[in-house]
Amino acid sequence: MKWREIAIVTRHENADAMAEIFEQIGALGMVIEDPQLIADYIKRKVWDHYAVEIPDLPPGMINVKAYLPVDQRIEERLSCLQQTLDRWERATGVLPHTCQFTDLQEEDWAHAWKRFFKPEKVGHRVVICPSWEMYQAQPEDLVVTLDPGMAFGTGTHPTTVMCIQALEDYLQSGDKVVDVGTGSGVLAVVAALLGAGRVWAVDNDPVAVKVAKENVANNRVNSLVTVSANDLVTGLPERADIIVANIIADVILRLAPQAAALLPRDKIFIASGIIQHRLEDVVAGIKAAGFSLLELRSHGEWAAVVARRE
Repeated sequence: MKWREIAIVTRHENADAMAEIFEQIGALGMVIEDPQLIADYIKRKVWDHYAVEIPDLPPGMINVKAYLPVDQRIEERLSCLQQTLDRWERATGVLPHTCQFTDLQEEDWAHAWKRFFKPEKVGHRVVICPSWEMYQAQPEDLVVTLDPGMAFGTGTHPTTVMCIQALEDYLQSGDKVVDVGTGSGVLAVVAALLGAGRVWAVDNDPVAVKVAKENVANNRVNSLVTVSANDLVTGLPERADIIVANIIADVILRLAPQAAALLPRDKIFIASGIIQHRLEDVVAGIKAAGFSLLELRSHGEWAAVVARRE
């Protein structure tokens, strides 16, 4: 299958809006090229053992890419993209964005990124290891074997890392955990390996559901993790001890009242994927839904919130 890559250079704080716009037109994948993040990884020697090219962008800018199948709906979707961008730019006063398009064969973009994905210890004990790489585990390591396929989530992005570290700090043996917007299933697998008694992994993307099921099976936690297509936590059968969501600010705000209904008093809500300039809105929304703030975590332009049900 052929895919149309859409590349838009924009300011870092517009990442949430771009994600929503791409979701509206049915994009089946999104990539954010962030020079600041890549430079930070190289400085910390996370990527010092293989070639990484830093995108040549002005300070504070990122390159947001999304992918659409080149089928009978491609022109309709591209027209919808331009109309949606025009409306958003007029409403916000943002300078017009220029879209660059590239046609790719599926195998070109679905696999070329793999050379940049290497084993990495992202928490106190959790190590993310691509399924095609070798890793010599230490006795204390919890190794997650991962192949994101065409779903979101390698497990090494700062928003995911903050969730993993929060799970390490707050998850207790036997806890019931819900991973909302599971993507590749990485957080669900981490929860199971950390000792959760039951995990529900939900996503509204059928590709993500398929990939997450494969990663759950590859990590041999099928007996603990149930993966399903779902709209946030609507209709989940049991109450939970922890809800973790690595999504975007507006969806977290929609999720917060549902999370409050599913969590008993004193249980934990972990929310990440928040651009710093939306953090105040998210904190206010979470508090209004019935949570008290336990801590804020940050990494560059990204933030995560840990809250307790009152």
